[in-house]
Amino acid sequence: MFIRAYLRASTKEQNAARAQDELQAFAVARGWTIAAKYIENESGATLKRPELFRLLADSHPGDVLLVEQIDRLSRLTAKDWERLKSEIATKQVRIVALDLPTSWAMLTAEQDDLHRRIFEAINSMMLDMLAAIARKDYDSRRHRQTQGIEAAKKAGAYKGRRENTERNAAIVRMLQDGQSWATIQHATGCSSSTLQRLSKRMKAAKAP
Repeated sequence: MFIRAYLRASTKEQNAARAQDELQAFAVARGWTIAAKYIENESGATLKRPELFRLLADSHPGDVLLVEQIDRLSRLTAKDWERLKSEIATKQVRIVALDLPTSWAMLTAEQDDLHRRIFEAINSMMLDMLAAIARKDYDSRRHRQTQGIEAAKKAGAYKGRRENTERNAAIVRMLQDGQSWATIQHATGCSSSTLQRLSKRMKAAKAP
């Protein structure tokens, strides 16, 4: 059984590899070996996750996608979650999450065809439920954040997100050196909008 561990955190400031030891202990306790690890700092609310899709591209039928929690795999909308599930099903990859006992029990329990199908249906339902809860939690946090910002603006206390001046200075130097946007984004993890803003700022500074 080929186990592929997927570890994710939302921002560059968070440690995406935080759960490595827990996943390793979980696997060892069951006599499994984690053969590959895929680690990235991307939002679980988007399908734009290179490492997740590299994992799926590398996978073969019967491989296991191991995650700490379902929210590490998905905070997606219902539509995008169905797209991801379809991709996983096409690759015939099995999802195993530490917070979903039905997912890992399926790999060890000996069952006849009827019980296997019943167990798969229950597991699929639980998987969808946890994915929906993860999305609801994401939406709720975003809503509270928006409320907090609006309250701070009304109080005159909102100053916006603090600029990463050190990183932005490095990006400007890379732009001045003629490096491509793709190269800069890969090296710094910045967004296209940040590059566009800094590029305009650099050109404005050069203008007479």
